[in-house]
Parts: sequence; structure tokens; C-alpha cells
Amino acid sequence: MGGASVSVSGVRNLSEQAYDQIRRDILQGDLFPGDKLTIEGMSERYGIGAVPVREALNRLSSEGLVERRSHRGFNVMPISMAELEELVKTRIWLETLALTESMKNHDEAWEEQLVVSFHRLARTQRLLPDDSSRETSEEWEARHKDFHMLLLARCGSSWLLDFCSTLMDQAVRYRNLSMNTNPNKARREGAAAEHSAILDAVLDHDTARACALLADHYAVTLDSLRTVLVTDAGAEAIGTPEV
Repeated sequence: MGGASVSVSGVRNLSEQAYDQIRRDILQGDLFPGDKLTIEGMSERYGIGAVPVREALNRLSSEGLVERRSHRGFNVMPISMAELEELVKTRIWLETLALTESMKNHDEAWEEQLVVSFHRLARTQRLLPDDSSRETSEEWEARHKDFHMLLLARCGSSWLLDFCSTLMDQAVRYRNLSMNTNPNKARREGAAAEHSAILDAVLDHDTARACALLADHYAVTLDSLRTVLVTDAGAEAIGTPEV
């Protein structure tokens, strides 16, 4: 009995490892939209067995990062400008609602956490020291998400926070793909100033201004990505697998 329990636990831990690594590579843009994800190939890539890899791919499929095609295995989910526009629109709807509710429940401790989070983000390099790689700094990405999620943290709804977190991750994927595809165009100046302005509005308890600035922040990012993530003529999505 004990050996079986350890075995199941071991598979579960390996499944978590596979999930974390595949998810990271999809969000970072190392696995490109439409890439075929064979069980054998993923097992070899990450040095993890077939069973935990399959479990990880099924889990990522339920999150919308991997596409499971009947009798054809798994692919990285394709992307499209129409989907990105819908994603940004939905983020604005949900996050301005969450921010509004969060600001209603403000207190000094939350505001101090926001200030600390902002300063940590501002001090973190967005790109790795070897800028020629054009890879987004994982530390910056983590602190960026921490700041945005902290803005919403007092909304009073774990469901809403989970939805917002999922949409943020999807947006990260688009941003990193744009960096990998055309880093010079994808690099956007002004984001730090936008974060600072949002923070100031929150600390001033100006909910309308804070929500407007947050919406503008995402709209500007969308406009910058439009110049980079361009589909081929006639294509409906980037990375659509061949039928």
C-alpha cells in the first residue's frame, strides 16, 4: 500500500512539473501558436514520462492554452487579433469592476502594499541583462502581475480574482509572442509612467480616474500589439494547425 501511495504521489509531482514547464514555455512564447505537442516530444523535451505529460496537457487544454484535437493530439492554442481584442475588452470590463470594489474596501495596509509592490516593479529590469536575447524578465513579469492583482485584491470575490488572473496570463502570452516576433516594435515605452498614474489615482481615492487609467493602459498595449501581431493575408488566426 505504501509503495502504491508513493508512486501516485510521484506521478502527481511530475505532472505538476510538466504543467509548470509547458505552461511557462507557452506563456513565454517559446512554444509557438499551432506547434504540435506530441506526448513523446514533450517527454523528451522535459525529461518527464508520458503519463504526467498527458495529464499536464489535458490540464492546459482546460485552461485554453492548449488545443486538444480529436484523434490528432495536442497543439499550442492559436492566436488572432480578434481574440486579443475580445480578451482586452473583457479584461477592462472585469478589472475595472474589481478595482472599483477593491477601492471601496481600501485601508492603509493595502495602500502601503501597493506602494511597495509598485516600487519593486519599477526597480526590476524588464529584459534580461543580455538584451540581445529580447526575453522578458521572469522577475519583472511576476512583479508586474503582483502589482495588477494587488490593485484588485480587495474586491471581495475570489471568483472574480481567478478570472482576472487567467486573463492576465493569456495577455502575457500575446505580449511575449510579440517580443519574440519583433522585439524592436514590441518594446513599449511609457508603461512605468502608466503604472505610476494608476497608483496615484488609487491613493487619491479617485475611482473613476483609476478605472479610466487602467482601461487606457490596456488599450494602449492593444494598439502597440496591433503593429506586431499581424496575420498572413487571408489567415483567420496565427498558428492555426493544418487540417
